[in-house]
Amino acid sequence: MRYRSFPRIPGVPVSVLGFGCMRLPVLDGDPKRIDEEAAQPLLRRAIDAGVNYVDTAYPYHGGESEPFVGRALRDGYRDKVQLATKLPVWLVQEERDWERLLDEQLRKLDTDHLDFYLLHALNTARWQTVLDLKGLAAMERARADGRIRHLGFSFHDALKVFKPIVDGYDWEFCQIQFNFMDQGYQAGVEGLRYAAARGIGSIAMEPLRGGTLAVEQPVDVQAIWARAAVRRPPAGWALGWVWNHPEVVTALSGMNASTQLAENLAAAGRAETGGLSAGDLALVEEVRNLYAARMRVPCTTCGYCAPCPSGVGIPEVFASYNTGSMFGTWQTAAWGYRTFVAGPGHGADRCQACGACQPLCPQQIPIMEKLKEAHAALEA
Repeated sequence: MRYRSFPRIPGVPVSVLGFGCMRLPVLDGDPKRIDEEAAQPLLRRAIDAGVNYVDTAYPYHGGESEPFVGRALRDGYRDKVQLATKLPVWLVQEERDWERLLDEQLRKLDTDHLDFYLLHALNTARWQTVLDLKGLAAMERARADGRIRHLGFSFHDALKVFKPIVDGYDWEFCQIQFNFMDQGYQAGVEGLRYAAARGIGSIAMEPLRGGTLAVEQPVDVQAIWARAAVRRPPAGWALGWVWNHPEVVTALSGMNASTQLAENLAAAGRAETGGLSAGDLALVEEVRNLYAARMRVPCTTCGYCAPCPSGVGIPEVFASYNTGSMFGTWQTAAWGYRTFVAGPGHGADRCQACGACQPLCPQQIPIMEKLKEAHAALEA
C-alpha cells in the first residue's frame, strides 16, 4: 500500500485506496440489509492489507452503514484506521441539529471521535444552510472538544458553486467526484487544482464511476488498452488515472467482493504521481471519447434519488440503460432490467412524474424524461 498526506494534515499518512461503505454486499438486493458475514471480513482484509481510510455516511444503506462500520471496526480495527463520515446537512433545521446529528453518528459508529468529518454533499442551498444556522461554529466546537479531528466537505454542484465554498472556510480537505470520464463535470480537474492552490487536498469519490469503468470492457475499448506498453485491468487504468494527479490524496472505492478488493489493492501498489506516460494518457482520452459517445445517462448510482414514492428503482433503471448503451450488450441489459428491476415492481413504467427525485440528483439529470427513454429502449 502507498500513502499520501493532506497538505494541511502532514502528520497523518492516508492510504491511496480508501474503503467506501456505500456499496457493501447486501442480502436479497435490499440495500438496508447489509450482508455482514461477507462485508465485515472484506473490510477487515482491506485494513490488514494497508487500507487505513474508511468512509461512510449517515444515509448509506438506508442508515445502516454507520452501525455496520462501528461493529466491523471492533476487535482493535478502529485504532488502525482514519474513520470518516458525513453530516447530513439536509436534515439540519435549527442550530442544535449540528450537535444532535454528530452525537448520533458517534453512537452509531461506537466511537468517541471521528478522524475526518465532512459536511455532506454541499451545494448552493446546503452551503447557505451551513452559513445561516452557524454550522461552522458548531464544527469548531466539536473539533475543540475532540469529537472530530479534521473537517472538510463533500461536493455535488457546479464549479461556480465549488469555488466560493472552498474560499468560505479554512478547510483541511474536500471530497469531489473525480474520474477520467468526468474531468469537466462538477468540480472536475479545474476544481481539484483550485482547491490544491489553496492548500486543500482532495478525496476522489466515484473513481470507477459507480463500477462502470471496472467491469469487462467492449471489444473496441479492449483494443485501445491493448496498445499500451504496460497492461492493466480496467480498474487499474481508471484508478491509475486518478492517482496520477498529485492533488488526490485517496480514492474511494465501494468494493463489495474479494475480487474487487484484490484488483484495487494491486492497482494501489503501483499508484504514483506521473505513473501514466504521455502515451498512456492519450489512450485514456481515446477510451473517454468512445464511452462519452455511448452513455445515455450520467448516473453514478449514488442512490440520492431513492426511495422513489412510486417504487421506481431509478439507479437500477439507469444502470441497465447505460450498460446496454455503453457496452453494446442490449440483450443482457434488457434481461437484467426485466428480471431484477421491472419484474420485482421497480421498473421505470411505475414513474408517476411526481418530481420528488429531481432536486435530489447530484448530477442534475432530467430523471423523469430519462426514465421514459430508458424503459422504451430496454423493453424494445
